[in-house]
Amino acid sequence: MTTQPAPPPPARPRAHARSRHPEAHRSERVGWLRAAVLGANDGIVSVAGLVVGVAASGADAGAILTSGIAGTVAGAMSMAAGEYVSVRSQADTEHADIAVEKRELAENPHAELEELAHIYVQRGLTPELAREVARQLSEHDALASHARDELGITDTLRARPVQAALASAGAFVSGAALPIAAVVLAPHAQVQPAAIATTLAALSVSGALAAWAGGAPVLRGALRVMFWGALAMAAATAVGHLFGVQV
Repeated sequence: MTTQPAPPPPARPRAHARSRHPEAHRSERVGWLRAAVLGANDGIVSVAGLVVGVAASGADAGAILTSGIAGTVAGAMSMAAGEYVSVRSQADTEHADIAVEKRELAENPHAELEELAHIYVQRGLTPELAREVARQLSEHDALASHARDELGITDTLRARPVQAALASAGAFVSGAALPIAAVVLAPHAQVQPAAIATTLAALSVSGALAAWAGGAPVLRGALRVMFWGALAMAAATAVGHLFGVQV
């Protein structure tokens, strides 16, 4: 009587296989999204306020257009410089912290291993498992493990000053183009109401898009941006009427 060979054991999934359910996280957009939203809204509000204020003073169409273009150029450069300096400072701090960790890992790796294990214990692992996790991660890339779990520095959220500066300046110009288009296309007598209407419509769209991209309620995002834009233009109009002279 012949015996049948035993069936082969089921294949085990490979540990390095990629997930079949990739997840898209909004935190990956935070670097450029913050700068782009800030730049677009600032471009719309700043240039619209400038245009509306100059129009309220009784200036002619050429003066209104010139003020809008000058405000766009100056604002875009200011936004780019401000974003670059701000984010560059953050990047310098990250680099300094990573340099400290690199030096400490070279001088006292055992203490750094215990420090990493202590972090994992605080997050809920048992001491034995925490030490094993810390050991394996340190063997793989000790510096990256400390940067991520001790300092909170990851590739996704790291400061990128050039990206932030370009996103902010480009978004500012895009936002400023809308009130300038209102100045160019609207009759001179209708420049002020056209700029106000265009600005509020643009702010509602930019606020809604920013809220959608960030996972926040769309209507709330649109309304809060429109509120501050309307307040800025009201203040600019008041200044134009108060100090305005014929040009």
